[in-house]
Amino acid sequence: MAVAQAQAMVPGITVREATPEADADALARLAAWCLWCAPLTAPDPPDGVWVEIAGSAHLFGGEAAMLRTLLTRLRAGGCTVRLAVADTPGAAWAVARFAPRETSPLVGPGQMAAAVASLPVRALRLAPETVAGLAELGIERVAQLAALPRGPLSLRVGRAVLQRLDQVLGHAPEPIAWAMPAEAAVVRRAFPEPISAPATLERVATDLTGDLVALLARRGLGARRLDLSFRRVDGGVHALCVGTASATRDAAHLARLLCARLAEVDPGFGLDEACLAAGRTEPLAAVQGEGLDTGETAQVDLAALVDRLAARAGARRVFRVVPVESRVPERSQRRAPPLAPADGRSWPADLARPARLFEPPEPVQATALLPDAPPALFVWRGVRHRVVRADGPERVRGEWWAAEGELASLRDYYRVETEDGARYWIYRDAPMAEGPRWWLQGVFG
Repeated sequence: MAVAQAQAMVPGITVREATPEADADALARLAAWCLWCAPLTAPDPPDGVWVEIAGSAHLFGGEAAMLRTLLTRLRAGGCTVRLAVADTPGAAWAVARFAPRETSPLVGPGQMAAAVASLPVRALRLAPETVAGLAELGIERVAQLAALPRGPLSLRVGRAVLQRLDQVLGHAPEPIAWAMPAEAAVVRRAFPEPISAPATLERVATDLTGDLVALLARRGLGARRLDLSFRRVDGGVHALCVGTASATRDAAHLARLLCARLAEVDPGFGLDEACLAAGRTEPLAAVQGEGLDTGETAQVDLAALVDRLAARAGARRVFRVVPVESRVPERSQRRAPPLAPADGRSWPADLARPARLFEPPEPVQATALLPDAPPALFVWRGVRHRVVRADGPERVRGEWWAAEGELASLRDYYRVETEDGARYWIYRDAPMAEGPRWWLQGVFG
């Protein structure tokens, strides 16, 4: 479009001289920035970035959670983005650029054909003249193209069209030149013959870990995340990553974390190269060994335990609870990384709190002998409980400065014990009002 035409359509439009080289540099920097969330990234000129998330989505709680985190950070950086996740690069490219905005950006396994069927043939990354030629034949949608006989279609429009279609559907590989920062700590190993045996993969992972740890030691660094990728003979890449709770150069521990994930690797017809990179590092000085245990050994053992739990259950499921200055129970604590340094706050010693807290509280049907008395019995989850002991009330007022509508909020909490010895934390809101409501918010250990 000519500048004069654009100015006529949008008065006051800002015009800048195009700088393709600067745009390419910015795109490369954006691809490198994305390495915080995945082991493999690459720029896709002129306006895209490839991110291989197959081995790292679990660190964020799944693909959907990872997508939300990435989208939030990109928008916070001033980027206007559309994201998509699919089994093939071509399907992700097509959905991100051409699918309606109300369409889910997550393409399920094996659902590439359905996801791109209604998209225009331009979504296959075809040359403009090829798109025009298909339009002359009345072919405007991917579904129309996929329904045609392949032989005559190849003779009419060329093999490149079928190649792009096969790449989108996963019938043909699409190698990508993944980027790697020059200063990254990386070790590689190429194999004279393709490998696929699990025992061989474990040996390769262990050897690469030893090489990488030696490289990190020379740089005075410790690993917080390792990215292991295998290149298949068909050009495909399978990547996985593991994280650690604290910086470490314990080769045996890192190798165990990697080997526990190797069952996810699909070698296909064989793997011809392996690459191990430290996706995230932190300074780590050498530690002087001592004959007596000074407490550092216990901290190292705890970090190793956290890493193993995170590798099995997911990093977001391993955390500790720290106190927050609030009298409202559901706001009196928050999650923190398991090895995060203490902020000096301690749990109030004068308040008895249950081991398990329900958020939100669960409603119960309760009966009290007097309007301001503890419950004599209550029904929770369809089960009737008779109270034999009760302690309270502990009155908690709402925090009007923290939440709207809590100016008049009032709760009376009771610690009650039932006939079977179980202890519960129950409260009544609006205790002096007609028809008070009862809630169960916690269970004591």
